[in-house]
Amino acid sequence: MPPAAPAALVTARRRYSVTVPVQSVYPLLEPLLPLVRKPIQYAGGELNCVVKDWDSCDVRWALMYPDAYEVGLPNQGLQILYEVLNEQDGVLAERTYSVWQDLEALMREHSVPQFTVDGHRPVRAFDLLGVSFATELGYTNLLTALDLARIPLAATDRGDDDPIVLAGGHAAFNPEPIAEFIDGAVLGDGEEAVLAITALVRSWKAAGRPGGRDGLLLQLASRGGVYVPRFYDVSYRPDAAIGAVVPNRPGVPRSVAKHTVTDLDSWPYPARPLVPLAETVHERFSVEIFRGCTRGCRFCQAGMITRPVRERSITAIGSMVEAGLAASGFSEVGLLSLSSADHSEINEIAVDLADRYEGTNTGLSLPSTRVDAFNVTLANELSRNGRRSGLTFAPEGGSDRIRKVINKMVTEDDLIKTVTTAYASGWRQVKLYFMCGLPTETDEDVLAIAALARRVIQAGREATGRHDIRCTVSIGGFVPKPHTPFQWAAQCDHETVDARLKALGAAMRADRRYGKAIGFRYHDGKPSIVEGLLSRGDRRVAKVIRAVWEDGGRFDGWSESFSFERWEKCAAVALAAEGVDLAWYTTRERGYDEILPWDHLDAGLERDWLWQDWLASIDLSGAAEVDDCRWTPCFECGVCPAMGTEIETGPTGKRLLPLSVVQDGFSEARDLPGIKDLSGDQARSRVEGFPEPREDFRPEGDAAADATGAGAPGVSAAAARGASSPGGGVSRGA
Repeated sequence: MPPAAPAALVTARRRYSVTVPVQSVYPLLEPLLPLVRKPIQYAGGELNCVVKDWDSCDVRWALMYPDAYEVGLPNQGLQILYEVLNEQDGVLAERTYSVWQDLEALMREHSVPQFTVDGHRPVRAFDLLGVSFATELGYTNLLTALDLARIPLAATDRGDDDPIVLAGGHAAFNPEPIAEFIDGAVLGDGEEAVLAITALVRSWKAAGRPGGRDGLLLQLASRGGVYVPRFYDVSYRPDAAIGAVVPNRPGVPRSVAKHTVTDLDSWPYPARPLVPLAETVHERFSVEIFRGCTRGCRFCQAGMITRPVRERSITAIGSMVEAGLAASGFSEVGLLSLSSADHSEINEIAVDLADRYEGTNTGLSLPSTRVDAFNVTLANELSRNGRRSGLTFAPEGGSDRIRKVINKMVTEDDLIKTVTTAYASGWRQVKLYFMCGLPTETDEDVLAIAALARRVIQAGREATGRHDIRCTVSIGGFVPKPHTPFQWAAQCDHETVDARLKALGAAMRADRRYGKAIGFRYHDGKPSIVEGLLSRGDRRVAKVIRAVWEDGGRFDGWSESFSFERWEKCAAVALAAEGVDLAWYTTRERGYDEILPWDHLDAGLERDWLWQDWLASIDLSGAAEVDDCRWTPCFECGVCPAMGTEIETGPTGKRLLPLSVVQDGFSEARDLPGIKDLSGDQARSRVEGFPEPREDFRPEGDAAADATGAGAPGVSAAAARGASSPGGGVSRGA
């Protein structure tokens, strides 16, 4: 472990106009920045960042995304929690990201600890370190951050002066592989959970820290809905499977349930999105238009663990977009969810937002879109103002047969109809996403992707009369995930996956009429095997993670840093005495009676329902399909009664008015029948609820943009950065 940093209190004037009268590592860090790649990512000072006075706050959070700044800053979950916490009086939240290896080496050499980018405060000084894992491949980065922060890697070695380390995100639904390194895990939605945790920490500190660190963890486990691994003992059977998972403290629940936020309109975050100083993977303002998915894709952990569906209303979405663009200057709005085109009012949202920002440089985009939900209206509105973001569709499987196995209820003809609509609406390129290595998959299922891609190109050429039509086929290896019907499945070995991908590439190149029009991107099967180890592993896998990290493992989600050979070697050594190996965790099918590492963690899904769906998928007579319970009778997955929730969907029947009406022309709207006798707030609400705004209130040309004033959404992201950049800062191109 590196020597301790100089413990000097520094009042550092940062590169933005805020004085931070607390310990800061920036004087130690600044001389190192010219020596590393992209130093701007460590400088902080982004538009809408928050730096609070340390001494005026009694609960302090460091929020970490365990990847590089360019990936972590746009993360929606972290930005939401950052805002929710910083809105609270007496609560402080700052961000920290993984540092690249060049800066890590210099930090060790010069005794600079892991720091936050907001106040450049040492992470170890905070009360809590919340780490959001979107993928298990960030586990080694967690160990790097802990070590740089001088926080003991093993949770049992930490003292009262060390922060409480909490894991969240989708990977936290099976935190057992990192149970040795974390103090707790928060399952599900974080907005209410972090406030409950904050309240418990505050009262514990005010009461004189009763019971020390262990006392606080016991409160979090018994009253805060936090899973604390140290309070659960795991035993193993002679065949190496888990024998039992039992609490070892009174008051600790046998099963820990996920947190579910309802009424998303009450949580309009982020309202002031962070505008990056360095280039990031997404530079847009994103609004989560609904949370959860009940399409029932059997491979999809995100869809299963986020049930039920909870929609934001069209008016709440409109308000968030208006506020977020004005606060950031972004020129693209991303309408996010697991299946955005399934929103009950998606057409109205797209039309009304396009109307609001017509004449500006603001465009709309959707993430990966279901084949059977895309339509002409969406195509037209997403391409308004001549802006066309990329279109990605996810058939997932190459043949109708394998799509039935995974419950992806779209046919080949559905796909051709959808891409024809897209090409006819002006798009020249679409991206198709598939998986390889699915349960019951054959070589023929994968080779069918080539024939499907050729049909897509042919359909585009016929719809447009052009030959510059392109289709990019992107393929990832399938990884069975906890809390899904496929959690019992054997993962396909990487040799088979790689052989199928090689054959598919040859098949797509075989026909010269289409070869150049079809792009082919894929990930080989080896990273998927490691992800499989980490996603379905138990506490014994912690030895593998630590061995890989000690051997130099960092940024395993990046192909240039990933080493399958390192993971394979470390797994063989670390697991040698445990009676298990890499294959035992990955390519082995589980049975119904086997206790799975995450069985004591409750996502709300009935275990028997998942098992029956698994059996339905591999039925030799043909896979049975399950409809979406939003539009059909309940299939009794168990979530709504277990979590005390219900599906929250529209339609509301409301529409969005153009911004000029809402902001400048409201007095004219007051003359409408039924409006003029109402109070101001009542009248404004009633106007927002009109299904069809009067045509004479619709602005011409750039009127909507002009009406928004100096903070108009038409301001580019670059201009927003320039307007807010303080003197003396590191330039964006640094």
